[in-house]
Amino acid sequence: MSRASNTLTIAIDRREASPIYLQICERFKAAIAAGHLKPGDRVPALRGLATQLNTARGTVEMAYNILVDEGYVQMRGAAGTFVSSSLPGAVTRSAARKSRERADAPRVRRVEQAADIGNDAKPLRPGLPALDAFPRKVWSRLVAYRARSGDVAALTYPDPSGYRPLRERIATYLGLSRGVECVPEQVFVTNGYRSTLELILRSLAKPDDRGWFEEPGYLLARNFLVEAGVRLVPVPVDQEGLDVDAGIALDADARFAFVTPSHQSPLGVTLSLARRMKLLDWASRAGSWIVEDDYDSEFRYVGRPLPALKSLDRDDRVIYCGTFSKVLFPGLRLSYVVVPERAVARFAKLTKSMNAGSPYLFQAAVADFIAQGHFARHLKRMRALYAERRMLLSNAIVKAFGDRVSIELPTGGMHLVAIFSKGRDGLIDDMAIAARAREAGLAVLALSAWYLNGRTKHTLRGIVAGFANVADAAEAARLARLLRRAYDG
Repeated sequence: MSRASNTLTIAIDRREASPIYLQICERFKAAIAAGHLKPGDRVPALRGLATQLNTARGTVEMAYNILVDEGYVQMRGAAGTFVSSSLPGAVTRSAARKSRERADAPRVRRVEQAADIGNDAKPLRPGLPALDAFPRKVWSRLVAYRARSGDVAALTYPDPSGYRPLRERIATYLGLSRGVECVPEQVFVTNGYRSTLELILRSLAKPDDRGWFEEPGYLLARNFLVEAGVRLVPVPVDQEGLDVDAGIALDADARFAFVTPSHQSPLGVTLSLARRMKLLDWASRAGSWIVEDDYDSEFRYVGRPLPALKSLDRDDRVIYCGTFSKVLFPGLRLSYVVVPERAVARFAKLTKSMNAGSPYLFQAAVADFIAQGHFARHLKRMRALYAERRMLLSNAIVKAFGDRVSIELPTGGMHLVAIFSKGRDGLIDDMAIAARAREAGLAVLALSAWYLNGRTKHTLRGIVAGFANVADAAEAARLARLLRRAYDG
């Protein structure tokens, strides 16, 4: 017979960076590793633990689901939930070692891995372009032409820095559309934004470097930077974008500032001109680097696309990052970075040592796509299409939720944020709502998951939803109803 563990005490710290559900997971893993919970022991019921911790039942349920998925506990229906009887000793030893490592790590680095943005094409996925509207016939023809050309370059190792004609096209495009003056030698082609960040850190970072990070900020970048050992400093975002004065007060000597100035991820605000100049001035005085992620700046629905922060950079402190994953399709795995002139030699040397280099075939096809005018035409069509689709989804959500949500239409990008109003019992558990929505086949994310400092009473609660693949009003209404059911539980 299993031993009941009703006396087990789980303590959480609401001041920690980790979300509460992840803290619960870690407390259980630590208890198992320390022998306080043994295989076959019963763990507290969902409702009982939620009452003990004064948190939502959905938060505890999410933690238990993670523990079940990882094999730490088993749910046996009406009999209750138990520590897995088949838990191997290696797991407990690993958990104990990781627990000691976390205890020894600096507090600023104690950031849990956020929910993954994912890589499938489920409805409402943020950052996924309109796959139904991509000109596949044109693309197939360009790829087929390059494949049949018999060019020896297609069979040899690719240039680690990128296919030269593509680097030239990118430099020209950025000069015309984003105001970024650069030469092809400054452009390096990578296999996605994570590869870009890895290249930047390996070229310029030192152990335990600190970096400003938008609060809330881009999940994918946050996850990678934490894994890479960067000590992130969460800097609040308001209606003017990153609060530079707050960043200086928090850490004036940070080595990096990671920003999304044209269309802040996830809130969608634009960094004001005054803040841009203040950020550039700080970087110049501190000798720091600004990493500008211009990930979907091409899609702006009010006025012309804004010039990039890099276009204002007179002291060569901005590292400009762009990607074709958002404007074409993510399966390309093609991004690029424009590096300061003083760092070109360092980046070039590192790309060779990393054995970097994207496949020739897709790089050549993208270069042709740009050169033949298809890229400009595609962007123009997508701006009109996305402007329509953002209205379809926004109207459908407002109709389904009424005054339970507020949506400020984004001036650009491919996602919107629906912020939940406070419920009768206080703040809404957007994590639980997003989890139920994912169970229903939707790829939305909880807004509070984008906060580095975890969920507090000041953290906005809501959902981040992509609208680029919402085909029509009927589909928008259907998806909004699914979201509402997830909200209602």
